[in-house]
Amino acid sequence: MATAASLSEPQVLAHAKARLFPDDEPETYAVCDTQFAMDEWLPGRPIEPAVRERLAPFNHVRLGSGYPDLVGVRDLEADLLAVERFGDQPPLVAVEAKGYTDGGAVDAERGVVQAYDRLGEANAAYVAAPVDAVSQSARTLARELNVGVLGVAVDGEATALEVPRVVGNRTSDEATAIRFQATAQGVADASFGLNHPKNYLAVPLAVYHSTDTDTVLADRVVAATTAARRGASFLGLVEARPDRLRLTPLGEEVVRFALHRYGTVDAALAAFDDWKRSRRRFCDLAPDWGLLTRRVVWAYPATQLIVEELQTMADDGYPAPTLVQLVRWLHTTHPTFTVELFLRGTEDARARTLDAEGDLRTAELTDGSVYHSPTVFQLKAMLYHAGIVTDRGAEPHRLDPTTDVWALREPLTGDR
Repeated sequence: MATAASLSEPQVLAHAKARLFPDDEPETYAVCDTQFAMDEWLPGRPIEPAVRERLAPFNHVRLGSGYPDLVGVRDLEADLLAVERFGDQPPLVAVEAKGYTDGGAVDAERGVVQAYDRLGEANAAYVAAPVDAVSQSARTLARELNVGVLGVAVDGEATALEVPRVVGNRTSDEATAIRFQATAQGVADASFGLNHPKNYLAVPLAVYHSTDTDTVLADRVVAATTAARRGASFLGLVEARPDRLRLTPLGEEVVRFALHRYGTVDAALAAFDDWKRSRRRFCDLAPDWGLLTRRVVWAYPATQLIVEELQTMADDGYPAPTLVQLVRWLHTTHPTFTVELFLRGTEDARARTLDAEGDLRTAELTDGSVYHSPTVFQLKAMLYHAGIVTDRGAEPHRLDPTTDVWALREPLTGDR
């Protein structure tokens, strides 16, 4: 029979994650530290597969002076925060977990101090520990330092013993990467189901059209209407509302372009009908639309990071890096973003490619199956059609990362 003293740190963390970041919640994303992706938590103390599966995905995210056990983004309920909302975005939350050691102790107060250190870059911080091991002194310290306390019971119930106030913070590159995954533009679960930008550019036109949006898309553009709408949302062209799709300012600009170029959206959609099944690079097939595609794709946050780093690599003598070289390069300066953008979020992929310290296992990067399809296939294909990179993307099962080239079509040269 399970007892309170059997709650290890990974088990406590899994229950805390289930409470703070339940599955299938909108604008929610959370990762646990890579130390929990290993087979053993401590020598001779394995992590149960079910616990490791619940903790996935894994990443090594630096906040403050260290690496929290769990970091995520979500609008938390009122019983978890002293303030329900801070600004326009869901809060970034850091969690430190403490469980029973072999000696039967739980250092909850140390967890409070560690959690407090994260508040320089997180909006809220918690320590999670077995409920019977949370002392009054630990709770008092947590109140003084504005750290929340989650008491975890043997049955997995996590209760907020102390609730923190939401605070402002500076935005680090690491925190931005996790926030990005929690937005409608993140690539955590699925994003670009289609690999041609015309299918997404047509969505604002179909929304503006007087006929039903899906009917217009299916008749004039692409049968996979759900994927088209989802991709247009990821690109920031439309915003999904409970009852309809709404044009964003960027989506409205696409409609204005079509009206200026063709007079009516019907005439513009006729051109889309003509482009079906064409394999030509879009910027060559339809130069005006190609320029618009370039603007839309450039507005996608991941594009800017990739292009800037490809230019830096070209400046340093690597004008045509392979996918393996690009990921290794990116990971040195943008480790969290690189993992989230390029590597699949599955337990297996992250455990294979990252060690306990969050460093890359470079030998595993030669296997195409560890890569995230929405980036290496669909996003890269759109960058190709926009005229930004030289080569198309490839599906992970067909991908050879050692020969897959990521090169700018028009790298800048000389002093800038």
